[in-house]
Amino acid sequence: MENQIKINDNGPLQVTGDFQILDADGKEYPKKAKVYLCRCGLSNKKPLCDGSHKKGGFESSPRASE
Repeated sequence: MENQIKINDNGPLQVTGDFQILDADGKEYPKKAKVYLCRCGLSNKKPLCDGSHKKGGFESSPRASE
């Protein structure tokens, strides 16, 4: 599977493929085929999303420019 990062409207980054997530000490988070990374800063499970953006009113819908 190709690695992909998708920016969800008003929500997290969806990361899929064969990738690693490492903390500042180089320790790897459990490997999964898909994860959602927090963009709003409200998650209690950072760097992973816990859905807090919904209650927090986070709004962001960036689009790639051509």
